[in-house]
Amino acid sequence: MSQNDLFIFDEVPLQSVELIELEDGDILWARHFYDPDTALQLYSRLQEEIPWRQDSIRIAGRDTPIPRLQAWFGDPGLTYTYSGLTLEPTPWSATLSRVREQLEDYSGARFNSLLANLYRHERDSVGWHADNEPELGTNPVIASLSLGGERTFQLKHRQHPERKLALELRSGDLLIMKGALQHHWLHQIPKARQPAQPRINLTFRKIVTRS
Repeated sequence: MSQNDLFIFDEVPLQSVELIELEDGDILWARHFYDPDTALQLYSRLQEEIPWRQDSIRIAGRDTPIPRLQAWFGDPGLTYTYSGLTLEPTPWSATLSRVREQLEDYSGARFNSLLANLYRHERDSVGWHADNEPELGTNPVIASLSLGGERTFQLKHRQHPERKLALELRSGDLLIMKGALQHHWLHQIPKARQPAQPRINLTFRKIVTRS
C-alpha cells in the first residue's frame, strides 16, 4: 500500500457525526474519521516514525516522569510550554503533514503544531487539564485523533464539576473541540481498570503567540 493509498478516506457519514453542545463549548465527534483498516495502518506507521520520549515535569520540587510518551511537532520556532515544560518543535513528517491537511479540510481550521501522545498500556494516563495555554489564544480549536486501543475521554466543568461527560474513543475517531470549551471544561484520560492496548493520540492546534 502506497502512502497516497493509505490516506484516502471517504466522507464521514452524517450518522457517524455527533455535535455535542455543552455549556460554554462544543465538541464535534466524528466516529471512524479513518476507517479501521486505515487507522491501523496509520497507527503502525506513526508508532515507528515518531521520536517518542518520556519527559518529566516538576511537582513539589521533584522531577516526575509523565505517565506516557510524547512528541511535539510544529512549524519552525513554535515552542510549547505547559506544566513548566518547554518543548521545541520537531519538523513535520510527510505522514503527519498529510493527516494535518485532511483534518484542516474537514474542520475548516488551520493547525501549525501537534502534540502526539502514546499511551503504552492501561497505566498510562493524563490528568485533568485544559488546553488553554496563552500560546493557543482565545477559544482555540483542538482536533484530537485517536489511533489504536480504545480509551475513555472524560470531561468536567470547572465551576460545576458535577457536570461530567465520558466518551469511549475508538481507533480512527476524531474530536474537534471548539468555542470556549478549553476555558470552562477540563478533560483527562484516566488509568484504565482493565488491560488496554497501546493508543496514539494526535492533538492538532494553532499557536498564535510565543511563550
